[in-house]
Amino acid sequence: MALKARVLYDFTSENPGEISIYENELVTLFSEEELEGWLEGENSRGESGLLPASYVEIIRAAITPTTANNNGFSSPKPTSHSSFASPESQRGGGGGGVGGGSGSGSCGGSFHTSQGSDDDWDDDWDDTSPATANPPRTLGTTPPLYPVTTSLPARRSSTQQQQQPKSTATVGRNLNRFSTFVKSGGEAFLLGDANALVRDGDRICVVMGKHGPEWQEDPYPFTCTIDDPTKQTKFKGMKSYMSYGLTPTHTNVQVNRRYKHFDWLYARLVERFPVISVPHLPEKQATGRFEEDFISKRRKGLIWWMNHMTSHPVLARCDVFQHFLTCGPDEKAWKMGKRKAERDDLVGGNFFLTISPPEVPLDLQEVESKVEGFKTFTKRMDENIIVVNTTINEFARKQMTGFKKEYQKVGQSFKVLAQAFELDQQAYSVGLNKAIAYTGEAYETIGEYFAEQPRHDLDPISDLLDIYRGHLANFPDIVDVQKGALTKVKDCPQQESALHDRCNIISCATLAEIQHFHRTRVRDFRSQMQHHLQQQISFFQKITAKLEDALHRYDEQ
Repeated sequence: MALKARVLYDFTSENPGEISIYENELVTLFSEEELEGWLEGENSRGESGLLPASYVEIIRAAITPTTANNNGFSSPKPTSHSSFASPESQRGGGGGGVGGGSGSGSCGGSFHTSQGSDDDWDDDWDDTSPATANPPRTLGTTPPLYPVTTSLPARRSSTQQQQQPKSTATVGRNLNRFSTFVKSGGEAFLLGDANALVRDGDRICVVMGKHGPEWQEDPYPFTCTIDDPTKQTKFKGMKSYMSYGLTPTHTNVQVNRRYKHFDWLYARLVERFPVISVPHLPEKQATGRFEEDFISKRRKGLIWWMNHMTSHPVLARCDVFQHFLTCGPDEKAWKMGKRKAERDDLVGGNFFLTISPPEVPLDLQEVESKVEGFKTFTKRMDENIIVVNTTINEFARKQMTGFKKEYQKVGQSFKVLAQAFELDQQAYSVGLNKAIAYTGEAYETIGEYFAEQPRHDLDPISDLLDIYRGHLANFPDIVDVQKGALTKVKDCPQQESALHDRCNIISCATLAEIQHFHRTRVRDFRSQMQHHLQQQISFFQKITAKLEDALHRYDEQ
């Protein structure tokens, strides 16, 4: 059955099979099923083809006619579904909507967190559904999966409400509605539009450390182990899934989680923290989900993910993360925690309301210099991670196939030589013949050593690079939020003290996250390179021992 949808933003087709659409135009969708972010439909001019799913809002209720807009199309009033809602909320039939802005770039509407049905958490989500594990945080041509509008709802009847002074007319809004600064809610906060109740327990402190702003350390640090997953079934074996046992050290109570639960948690964290790099989850896989190699690789990826979560002073203390780690199998408790997380007001721009910066404001010129330096650093690091990953993967391939094959060829040639020597039937040559045959066996064994070694010393480095490639993909958007705030402050009069104060909060949070990234990077790469070299030393010691054993065989008579 065809559906009607309202166009939120202009889109001009550039490739065959696409159709152009215009803001507030009514289009007909042939199906709700998305194909890599595209829908198939027909515009008001009768042209059929593909259009970006995130540019339209499906209308599920009766249309209330309004006056025609400049394009000559009426503007219906949708009442439910928006394609901006998170993928998890779309599965559950809920989801918040974002009001389409006008061509001047003003952003109206109200913010709603994505709200799936209560059964989302308990029903079997199919891991073969379109991937939502790693929503891109880089600036592109389509809106993000988890957007935040620039106009946030206020709490009317709370005496604890934190008031933010409103911006004056001297500071305009960003005309680029797709700017990360706007989408993240950074502009809303900077202009004083962010407004929400902030309790003492929600406060996040930034302190001035030896090297600049830092997140205040967690006074109760903890870690979390992830056991080998077990295969579970539901509906009398019709559905299968892998269950991971998680045991946090601050409770020592194991809870069981599926990958879909990690996926849900990741979406909530990305929505909540605009200038914190939430580590990416291991990628989904449509086929071979129960194969041993894939299960092992996913578990290692989840271990890295968990280590980065528990070592982050802000993410580790986040209430939704704590609920994920500690809530038992009670269905009611699960649903209550899920509803609370999805209705959280302190997301996007409101996140900055929770920040308590150091007393002394930062020098904005120094902030800009540090952020630009970090931007250059991350670009170079990303480029070289690709080089290193390609190199070690190629080297691992050679060890597992080429090196193994060559050593086995040498070993077989020695064994053939020993067989030839046995034809002389001289008693005094028996010792030599056996020694040469053993040398051949030693070379074949060494070939097996080479084939097995990458999983001990090279694969761990590749796993480390994977988690950091995810972080590096996050930082361009984080930096853009900071740059947008600095640019806005430069354009405003000096007497706009409230604007400067709010920019200082964004700057403190950004530099604290940068500082945490560097500390974590130094810790991880130091530890991993030490592990690599220790494994290499053990590897060559094992080869040396094998060759020495073969050598001693020639001393036997």
